[in-house]
Amino acid sequence: MQRRRWTLGVLRKLLICAIGSISLLALLYAHLGPPDSYKLPMQQEIGFQKLGGERRWKLEVVQRHLSRAPLPARKLDGATAILELDKLWKPPPNRDYAPCVEPSSIYTYPEESRGYLLVYTNGGLNQMRAGICDMVAVARVINATLVIPELDKRSFWQDTSNFSDVFDEDHFISSLANDVRVIKKLPEELTNATRAVKHFRSWSGIDYYQDEIASLWADYQVIRAAKSDSRLANNNLPPDIQKLRCRACYDALRFSPTIEAMGKLLVNRMRSYGPYIALHLRYEKDMLAFSGCTHDLSPEEADELTTIRENTSYWKVKDINSTEQRAKGYCPLTPKEIGVFLTALGFPSNTPIYIAAGEIYGGDSHMADLQLRYPLLMDKEKLASAEELEPFINHASQMAALDYIVSVESDIFIPSYSGNMARAVEGHRRFLGHRKTISPDRKALVHHFDKIEQGTLKEGKKLSARIIEIHRRRQGSPRKRKGPISGTKGTDRFRSEEAFYVNPLPDCLCQKETPTMNTSVILR
Repeated sequence: MQRRRWTLGVLRKLLICAIGSISLLALLYAHLGPPDSYKLPMQQEIGFQKLGGERRWKLEVVQRHLSRAPLPARKLDGATAILELDKLWKPPPNRDYAPCVEPSSIYTYPEESRGYLLVYTNGGLNQMRAGICDMVAVARVINATLVIPELDKRSFWQDTSNFSDVFDEDHFISSLANDVRVIKKLPEELTNATRAVKHFRSWSGIDYYQDEIASLWADYQVIRAAKSDSRLANNNLPPDIQKLRCRACYDALRFSPTIEAMGKLLVNRMRSYGPYIALHLRYEKDMLAFSGCTHDLSPEEADELTTIRENTSYWKVKDINSTEQRAKGYCPLTPKEIGVFLTALGFPSNTPIYIAAGEIYGGDSHMADLQLRYPLLMDKEKLASAEELEPFINHASQMAALDYIVSVESDIFIPSYSGNMARAVEGHRRFLGHRKTISPDRKALVHHFDKIEQGTLKEGKKLSARIIEIHRRRQGSPRKRKGPISGTKGTDRFRSEEAFYVNPLPDCLCQKETPTMNTSVILR
């Protein structure tokens, strides 16, 4: 009997050890990710998606792969590590806000068209997108037939793309049928007709368009909007017009099928590494030249950027003090500063990061520090082959559209600068359920970064605690759109308002008593 008890005791201990070993192996697999033999989707899959009728980019609220998320850099026990991971990747509470963009009961079908509205967009992809959506609303207000907008081909990027190269033209027309009549070309009989060419007044309300612009129909059949950006007020517009802007932006203005297919493929390939950050690293030559920011650049690089700014006629400000710009928080964070920022927030070195950007100024020389801290830096060129990217490579707007898709779908989005792309992605993520978007407080951060350079502050727990506290309320949680800065007047008052497409709350988001949204949202 005693020998039998001894045998059972030994077996029990062996069983406990075996269970412990299996648990340890499972934990290591979960933290280290799939084996090296894991294969990413290949080029042929794009063709399969197209042949299979894949014509929309599905934005799913997916289950977060926390089991495959990187471990924090600090040494933590198992339970604490899981809590830290959850805290890092967990999106802010959305307080049951959901899209509510359906027209009201008093909304009617478009009235008989009084003429044709031609639109010449200006700027980069996201500046043009916002302008197009505003012009949809303007066409509704003035009872115009909207001709498919002409994309900007004269900007810094010199992109020759047409509307149908970037957006799904047929879907745009059909989805707006109950709001605005949209046609592909101006009727031939009006090709040589005299046009009223107007620079619509910036941030204008309904009265301006109903009175001053609509009065042009008495003398003209065609009105041409010479620019499209910021031509409509952010606030104090009829609710149905605001909802129409959201339907245009988040429903009608779908990317072309080829861009959607490629964007979805890039998202899938990033997801193979687990939860990922999309970092909009606004450190391209044009951005630095425009902003006059030269911190951490060589004298030769600074001179080159100054020359570009001086030779670009439509950039009004030529003489810029880089030190003052940076101290005020007006400069994009450098790749090196972003590395310090992410480390301070607690992101471990094996965090997958997608670089949503054009060509980084200075290339590897300026990316070295960030690459050293975070080796899993990915971009379009690393995730896709040259053959896969060939249709998009010489078109800045189409390449930017790919970055836009991967950024909207990311687990966390972090912009290094609050430009048009950053604002558009933030607004879209808010619309889709307030996905986590960390907005760096650049003014506060450079103050700490300067102390590090001066040797009066070191990286570590103290810096981390400060930066985490500064950004506790800058993670994309629901809030109403900010109004103008107190004391501002005229154009400056409108300019100081938070842009409509940065935050569509309250116009296009409603708080539900009981959550009714599906776990999947489709961008049409």
